This record gives sequence, structure tokens and C-alpha cells, in this order.
Amino acid sequence: MLHLFLEKGPWFRAKKFGYGAGLPFKWQGWAVSAFYALAMTGLGLLADNNEAMPTIATVALMLFVTGIFLGIVRKRTEGGWKWRGDFGA
Repeated sequence: MLHLFLEKGPWFRAKKFGYGAGLPFKWQGWAVSAFYALAMTGLGLLADNNEAMPTIATVALMLFVTGIFLGIVRKRTEGGWKWRGDFGA
């Protein structure tokens, strides 16, 4: 199953206007997005419980996971991340 995540090609659409990525269009993109949402929810629940983990450590883990997620999305966006669209025309 891991070989399916390693296949080449984009998982996310490029935005029509602005900078960054749009929604996923392949199941791998949806799976990565779902894992990210679950990870943020789990870390948020840990931050809510003061006894489990200090808040600063939870925020650091959230930033780390977000960085990994953004790196994957940037690498797997069709056409890459660049400014698109002209709002003046």
C-alpha cells in the first residue's frame, strides 16, 4: 500500500486565484488532509488537558506537523505554488 503513496504526480489542484493549493483531487491528497485534520484534533485535545503535555510542547508539535503537511502539499500541487489570476482584469 505504501507504493501507492510513492507514485508520481499531483494530488492537489492549483488555485485559480491567489497563491497555494486548492482541494485534493486524488485519494492520496484526501488521505493526507484527513490525517492532518486528525493530528491537529488530537494535539488540540492534548493541549486542552494540562496534565498530559505542556501547551508549548503541543504548539511546537502542531507547527512541526503543519510544516510537514505544507511541504507535502506544495510538492504535490499541479503546476506548483505561484501567484495565479489577475484581479484587476
